[in-house]
Order: sequence, then structure tokens, then C-alpha cells
Amino acid sequence: MGVPKISPSKDAGTYIDSFQWNKLIKDQNTIVIDTRNHYEVSIGSFNKSINPNTKNFSEFPEWVDDNLEKYLGDENSKNIAMFCTGGIRCEKATSLLKKKGYKNIFHLQGGILKYLEDISKEESLFEGECFVFDKRVALDHELKKGSYSICHACGMPISIEDQKNEEYREGIQCHFCVNKFSDNDRKRFEERQKQINKLKEKNQKVSKD
Repeated sequence: MGVPKISPSKDAGTYIDSFQWNKLIKDQNTIVIDTRNHYEVSIGSFNKSINPNTKNFSEFPEWVDDNLEKYLGDENSKNIAMFCTGGIRCEKATSLLKKKGYKNIFHLQGGILKYLEDISKEESLFEGECFVFDKRVALDHELKKGSYSICHACGMPISIEDQKNEEYREGIQCHFCVNKFSDNDRKRFEERQKQINKLKEKNQKVSKD
């Protein structure tokens, strides 16, 4: 996060396991914060959680300074529950808030992935899919590869419906980045995609032989 003297291993918030999490976030005295980046949140999150709309985790401390108080209001007794993919970022986030003097801070132990492993789909309060930083892109509630892929131009997760959008061109652009790159960038992306397609065709031919 770029914040000195943060020590999650020594001074983090209270760990909440998957089975206690639902009760905590259903409590009207609890505000729930998704500490992940906006593109992760865009494909799935816990119902009614707050999205800080950060591009990277280093922006989170500034969001806290500028926005957290308006969610808490005058109610210092409110619980602050935070979560992330695997439990690392939200652990750091709780340490940051404790350093700033906030109370009643909790975070989901093991993150979304552990929650999806522990909680049945019928009882789950997580909606959508969970973004992961590997070639699977996203996981569904059974922790199987989800329905999203990646735009190789801008890195945003794109759904099957997004790929049907008339602005979508594989490896070159999607509706998120249609106006973000120059013509020269597009030419580079197009050439890269041609090489990828050639490699795919070659591999398919080898496998058939």
C-alpha cells in the first residue's frame, strides 16, 4: 500500500471465518468494504458491499482518508468488515485502519476463495464470479473456471456477452478500451493477435497429426 509501519502480522483486525461472515455482514450495524480493484469487483462481490473503485491497492489509503467517514457518519460503534480474494489485502487494510484509530474492524479469513470453498451456493451471499490472477481469469461458486476471459489490450475481464459487442475485436479492443489506444497501438495489437492465431493453428495441426 505504500504506507510505512503497517504490520498485519502484529496488528490486524479480527479474523472472521466463512461461517461467521454471513451473520456479520447481515448486521445492519456493519459496513462491508471490498478492498479489491475495480475490475475485480466488476464481475462479482458480496451483496451491498462498498466498492472503492481503486485501480490498484496503493490507492486504498487515500480512499479511506477521503471517503470512510461518510459511510460511518457519527456512529463510531459501526462494524467495518473487509474482504479480498485470498485474505492478504484485507488483512493489510485492517492494519491500516487500526493505525488510523478505527475500532470494530473485521476481515474475512482466507478471503473469497475460502468462503466459496466453505459455504454452499444456496447459503452464499457472494454474487457473480471471483476474479483470479491467472489464466482462468475467474472462478464460479464451485471454484471451477468461470465465464470470463481477458481483453489482451486493456486487461479488463470480459464476459461472453461482452465478446458479442460490435466493438469487440479479439486481442485488439473491447468496449472498455475502444477509445483508449492509438491507431499505432491497434496495429501492434493486431499483429500480436495474428501471431497468437498462427501459433494456435500450428498447435492444433500438431495435435491432430
